[in-house]
Amino acid sequence: MTSRFDSIVIGAGQAGPTLSSRLVSAGEKVALIEKGWLGGTCVNVGCTPTKALVANARAIQQTRRGEEMGFSISGDVAINMTRIKARTQEIVLKSRSGLEKWLGEMEHLTLLKGTASFVSSHTLQVNGETYEADKIFLNVGARPTIPNLIGVDSVPYLTSTTILDLDIVPEHLAVVGGSYVGLEFAQIFRRLGAKVTVVERGSRLVSHEDPDVSDAVAKVIASEGIDPRLDAECIRLDRANPGQADGKILVHVSCKTDPPFVEASHVLLAVGRTPNNDLLALDKAGIQLDAHGYIQVDDQLRTNVSGIWALGDCNGHGAFTHTSYNDYEIVAANLLDGDSRRLSDRIPAHALYIDPPLAQIGMTEEQVRETGKPALIGTRAMTRVARATERGETQGFIKILVDKESQLILGASILGTEADEAIHCILTAMYARKPVSLLQRSVHIHPTVAELIPTTAQDLKPLQ
Repeated sequence: MTSRFDSIVIGAGQAGPTLSSRLVSAGEKVALIEKGWLGGTCVNVGCTPTKALVANARAIQQTRRGEEMGFSISGDVAINMTRIKARTQEIVLKSRSGLEKWLGEMEHLTLLKGTASFVSSHTLQVNGETYEADKIFLNVGARPTIPNLIGVDSVPYLTSTTILDLDIVPEHLAVVGGSYVGLEFAQIFRRLGAKVTVVERGSRLVSHEDPDVSDAVAKVIASEGIDPRLDAECIRLDRANPGQADGKILVHVSCKTDPPFVEASHVLLAVGRTPNNDLLALDKAGIQLDAHGYIQVDDQLRTNVSGIWALGDCNGHGAFTHTSYNDYEIVAANLLDGDSRRLSDRIPAHALYIDPPLAQIGMTEEQVRETGKPALIGTRAMTRVARATERGETQGFIKILVDKESQLILGASILGTEADEAIHCILTAMYARKPVSLLQRSVHIHPTVAELIPTTAQDLKPLQ
């Protein structure tokens, strides 16, 4: 027997529950299918636990600034990983249980636990039962990528999910991957007391950012004693002492500098994420994927099959909690509100949560140069920001890019204390499509990081 619903939502990550609520409020009978925990990656193994760990690591790091800040603590700081892990889980469980309660009390919503797969374009199977609906919304997220490295199947390794289960501080953590996830965990565990090496195939860290941003991030990492191994063109894993119980792992690297390997107690693989689309039997529905395995969608997040949408990490248009939620807003606006919202309306924005954080919006300097259009650039070192100097946290800089002809803001990068908050005044001006004069004439509160944004915008020079 097949159960019928008006709408089926697959995946209870950031977009799924809120969309389900809106559909129920519109009078629909809705099924929400989830194979794991409610809340998806962000709540359970992503933003919530990792940013809790970032906060733990920052608090611990501040105790090491005693001489600089005029205080002293007797003895070494004792790290209690059991308590650190427990604090993180308390925060996660509070978010997850709140979501469970909200959804569990929602009338006309049926929660189904299990892995969904298509039988035909609008029929699904879950745990041997079949379900169908005219409208199906795919919000199945992504998982850590396991790279095809030599030796990856012969040694124990950690992912961004399983590393959260650690209740000890690794003696030496080797992080394979020098981008956002890898660097966040590298700094967290370095501050907790581990020796840390970052192995990166490319020639610089966070290679999607501008070279000056990458260089500044590398200085932050190096200043904390994290060893970057760049240009690691050939990476393979092996046991240091096969057959022995010490558990040491060798990460072989083909770098321009010696030594030719890293001997570590733990290895974290942080080389990207793989969409969970392969679990859905999409071929039976006729849904098209791109070359990277992401579901192809149009500007309203519709797939090539009528009545099926794809939201969040599985469509390849963001892979962030905020972009997933915006996907929900786009779908709900077009489907329920008569409001024409588009994916192309969205301005790219992301942050790297090392300390100090990096925030980037719009176009990078490299992307602006590639257009060949006349542009302006303004920069200011964090050493010239009062809030940063007062805190003794002067690493980084502010950079703003402007179209010379239209005077519209093209993008910005801020690396420094409170960068992830301060950059939003620039982002709002971009969404309003206001010229840079809006920032130039704004009066911001002193002393803040944001108060130097108008000053930076007032000192624009031609981008050479």
